[in-house]
Amino acid sequence: MAAPIRLRLSAGTAGAPWRRLWSSQARDPAGPPPPSEVVDVAALLNDASVGSSPRHRPSSRPSPQATSVLLFPGQGSQVVGMGRALLQYPGVRTLYDVAGRALGYDLLQLSLQGPSKELERTVRCQPALYVVSLAALEALRHQRPEVIETCVAAAGFSVGEFAALVFAGALEFEEGLHVVKVRAEAMEEAAAAIPSGMLSVLGRPQSQYKAACLDAQEHCRTLGIKQPVCEVANYLFPDCRVISGHLEALQFLQKNSSRYHFKRARMLPVSGGFHTCLMEPALEPLAQVLKKIDIKRPLVSVHSNVDGNKYMHAKHIRQLLVKQVVSPVKWEQTMHAIYERRKGIEFPQTIEVGPGRQLGAILKNCNLKAWKAYSHVTVMEEDKEEKAPEA
Repeated sequence: MAAPIRLRLSAGTAGAPWRRLWSSQARDPAGPPPPSEVVDVAALLNDASVGSSPRHRPSSRPSPQATSVLLFPGQGSQVVGMGRALLQYPGVRTLYDVAGRALGYDLLQLSLQGPSKELERTVRCQPALYVVSLAALEALRHQRPEVIETCVAAAGFSVGEFAALVFAGALEFEEGLHVVKVRAEAMEEAAAAIPSGMLSVLGRPQSQYKAACLDAQEHCRTLGIKQPVCEVANYLFPDCRVISGHLEALQFLQKNSSRYHFKRARMLPVSGGFHTCLMEPALEPLAQVLKKIDIKRPLVSVHSNVDGNKYMHAKHIRQLLVKQVVSPVKWEQTMHAIYERRKGIEFPQTIEVGPGRQLGAILKNCNLKAWKAYSHVTVMEEDKEEKAPEA
């Protein structure tokens, strides 16, 4: 087995409290030597590390608009062709090579060529999003190194949290990939046990989400489903929720959407009722693999999906990454936690690091002023870049 690559962050200058360093270290000393391109890429990336030059050291605390926030997308943002625009940057192909060896299949080929049905499978989609987001981060470091250097906060949507934690130095690339693989396999297995899914709902101020879920549960009971699940799984922005649960419950809500004042109810391209108790079988495998890896305190604030608050230490990260699987993603609350400020205080630059612009569209609906400083990393060919969803 070829030597793995580990993606790390370590303390740097005052202007960059985290620096991205790559190293190639073999875990199996009896294995073959690492391919020469790994060493070359490591050198290239080390040379490109930001914050090592004295000119980047600020003389005082930077103004808010001179800082940045990085957002990492989650499942549902995948699209065939993602990553093609990133292949020009040093290290990206090696990231995919290492991931392919760890996963046992050609992740780059799947990401670029599909088929889309295979890419949408949880067991494929989550590792693909993890790797393409970190590849996009590498591109960002070459395009705009200052936003890496001045980052004050990061957040990831569901599986995107793992990329955010790698960026913040809490996880190494290869170990993070292994955890994502175990998580995806466990979640897909749990999803296969019960027909379930997720329904994106665009509502109105008078929309009745709780009543709708209770009625959908009751409908399921009339069909003989003994313990029906139907509940809000994602809080996206005011009047927009994702409801997760038994497929029959979601179909009931689609059919009766006007009764609950929903403007739109649309099924998401995911394979299960994620972020509900339907995912309880996935908890133990995830908890066990998290116990076996080294987790460090993040060197930049990373906000948890569970409550919107910052991760504090390794034990906190282990606990909440497990809890997240069966808890709603409180993204709207996270956006308020990151961007809340006194009147007149400027907003940081916000960069979406990964495929699509869904998180940008959500930010626009949560905080229009913050969104005005938003941009995203292009991960597809320009003429095929995915448009932002209507929201």
